Amino acid sequence: MVSVVYTDGACSGNPGPGGWAWAEPHGEWASGADTDTTNQRMELTAALEAVGAVAGPLEIVSDSTYVVNCFRDRWYEGWLKRGWLNSQKKPVANRDLWEPFIELVLARGDVEFRWVKGHSGEPMNELVDQLAVEARDSQRNRSGPDSSVAVEGGGGGDAPLVQAPNDGFDLAAHGIVVLGHQPPDIGGYDANPWADRIADRLAEILAAKLVIDPELVVVSGLRLGAEQLGARAAIEAGVPLVAVLPHPDPDSQWPPASRRRFAELLDQAVEVITLEKKSPRNREQAGASLSRRDGWLGSNVNEAILVRCSNDNKLARLASRLDEKLGVGLWELDPLEVAP
Repeated sequence: MVSVVYTDGACSGNPGPGGWAWAEPHGEWASGADTDTTNQRMELTAALEAVGAVAGPLEIVSDSTYVVNCFRDRWYEGWLKRGWLNSQKKPVANRDLWEPFIELVLARGDVEFRWVKGHSGEPMNELVDQLAVEARDSQRNRSGPDSSVAVEGGGGGDAPLVQAPNDGFDLAAHGIVVLGHQPPDIGGYDANPWADRIADRLAEILAAKLVIDPELVVVSGLRLGAEQLGARAAIEAGVPLVAVLPHPDPDSQWPPASRRRFAELLDQAVEVITLEKKSPRNREQAGASLSRRDGWLGSNVNEAILVRCSNDNKLARLASRLDEKLGVGLWELDPLEVAP
């Protein structure tokens, strides 16, 4: 039996805040958001999320010719032959989404695509459009078992997946997040002198900020690298640590030593916020979940410290997005300045 799933994306500003959604008629559904995206990326994300979530023979119904024609007209064959260049010999836009999407569809071999005209009165197309717009405006991720009651106020679906802290912390007013390089870029996966010096420098910065704002809170996703160093620094500086996890057990694939360090830091957090109730089932879903976590962090803090080597361009896009969102609230720490 073929499952039919409708997908849609929405964006305000293009680029701007966006939302995506997919739903089966009288079946499962999900929606999510991104703080800075485009309409095409949201259309792609909706279809990618659906293909990653629904098992068995599947028909994706979308009002996006961008999504449908790629598979109907086999655009991807030319992209792959030309090394991810389009017919004008320019890099394929949104490759970071297209590549895992195409790999997943080709690996499954049981996914078909059908176009439907948008806003033409087709009930399921209207439903996913409404869910995508709702996600765009609320910047929340939701899901549920019955799409017939998916729209908020309809009496069904899960509660919003983003849970607010319950002990009075005002992250929007007092939160600072530490982001940046992951191993092996700052000394490797194990404890090392370079990482220790970065953590010490971060602790100095946080201690100084705490004097200015006694209600300062460090918000951390506790990923390996700069995020965990920021958490260590918060504890050393006496700044409350709030852990924000994209989903349950984000450390499940880490080696034992890394998992122990993660657990130790988590135990010292004054608050743990888990944004999504279910763990991802594959790499694509994990990446999407992490992206949603990043969007939540960007919307709920007013300062950031970016641990970024001056001679490395890997984090240039992140730096640009943080600068656009936070302006003078963005601080950069060059690890090379404290290298042993």
